[in-house]
Amino acid sequence: MRYALPAPEIFKAYDIRGIVDTVLTPDAVRAIGHALGSEAAARGQKAIAVGRDGRLSGPALSGALGEGIRAAGIDVIDIGCVPTPLTYFAAYQLGCDSCVSVTGSHNPPDYNGLKMVLGGQTLFGELIQSLRRRIAEDDLTHGAGALHTADVRAAYLERIVGDVKLARPMKIVVDCGNGVAGGIAPELFRRLGCEVIELFCEVDGSFPNHHPDPSKPENLQDVIRALRETDAELGLAFDGDGDRLGVVTKDGEIIFPDRQLMLFAEDVLSRVPGGEIIYDVKCTRNLGPWIRARGGKPTMWNTGHALVKAKLKETGAPLAGEMSGHMFFKERWFGFDDGLYSGARLLEILSARPDANAALKALPDAVSTPELNLKMKEGEPFELVRRLQQAALAAPSCFAAADEVITLDGVRVEFAHGFGLARASNTTPVVVLRFEADNAAALAEIQAEFRRAIEAAWPGLTLPF
Repeated sequence: MRYALPAPEIFKAYDIRGIVDTVLTPDAVRAIGHALGSEAAARGQKAIAVGRDGRLSGPALSGALGEGIRAAGIDVIDIGCVPTPLTYFAAYQLGCDSCVSVTGSHNPPDYNGLKMVLGGQTLFGELIQSLRRRIAEDDLTHGAGALHTADVRAAYLERIVGDVKLARPMKIVVDCGNGVAGGIAPELFRRLGCEVIELFCEVDGSFPNHHPDPSKPENLQDVIRALRETDAELGLAFDGDGDRLGVVTKDGEIIFPDRQLMLFAEDVLSRVPGGEIIYDVKCTRNLGPWIRARGGKPTMWNTGHALVKAKLKETGAPLAGEMSGHMFFKERWFGFDDGLYSGARLLEILSARPDANAALKALPDAVSTPELNLKMKEGEPFELVRRLQQAALAAPSCFAAADEVITLDGVRVEFAHGFGLARASNTTPVVVLRFEADNAAALAEIQAEFRRAIEAAWPGLTLPF
């Protein structure tokens, strides 16, 4: 029996993702599971650990995925409803080196998807497209894999609590946004010695309180309120599958991930002198000088958790981070993105300071915009960015005041007093824009340069700035 070919739009750059029962159906996931199992067999893998987040569609989709994997002759180890980082941890703990997290991450309740690792390699780009080709060509291995179950929660908690040590007890607010991290985060932080005020830690795939995405300030308002109304000294928030961290100071300031990374880099470099620290193109321009001043080697890289993980593996760097909130610790950890572990490492650093609020607020800052999205039609964002790259690198450049043009991932233009970025999203048809400067006037000048360049490259667009 040949499978119906799943919709092409669910095969994204870093994962598989779509609206449940519209394009992401159990039949589609079963076919993908068979293709994934066939790829695992070709790589000599024997078993795949499968975990799922707290979404209502999780049990049906993870069941279908497991059926497909086993149909290829590969064993499935079901680890149940756990954060994505615990699924990654299971691949190490159980010795299978392969795993799939059935998760919609920070997307709305009607979404779900798959984050996949085979033999220690995160699947992205062409590797994800090749799964669809296997289904199309019926290039599938056949067998009868076994189904096992395992619980890795205790081992995960013991591994962190045995390594991360707080210098003093802390009282913190923890907001899990009804995501799957709620099932383990409060226990982890209490075992580390914290008093925990829980917000929305009941796992509920309908997300009744707020969207589980800590990169958006509107989703951190409950944490800010709890910090104002209690004597807690710090707020931590997690996304829907627990692989990203949000941080709020006692006085309600959001510490965005590029500034979190400064603190992590300083700590890691104290034990790994000269270490390489990787960060994505969306991060603050204050980060590179900060790393260099502490003896480290800063490396700017493409956005995308799978791409950053691949670069981390290639370079042997001890630490990497993304503006989206993914942090990757190789020093003392495994190199995968883990919001819970990142929170533990942050508390370890801050507990050694007399005033956590002051320590966080002392990190270099700048006037900046959040991520701004310029919506376009499918395929258009890449064409606009290509035109901008071409115009930026031409002589004369379309950016008259530019000090440097970086075309690593889109167009990042460095000016004397700040930077502007335009890059095509790999997950939705938008151009992501971000601006940072020393002051509001410089920010306005940089935005004006980008406005002129974009209007020349693609007239008639309604810009979000």
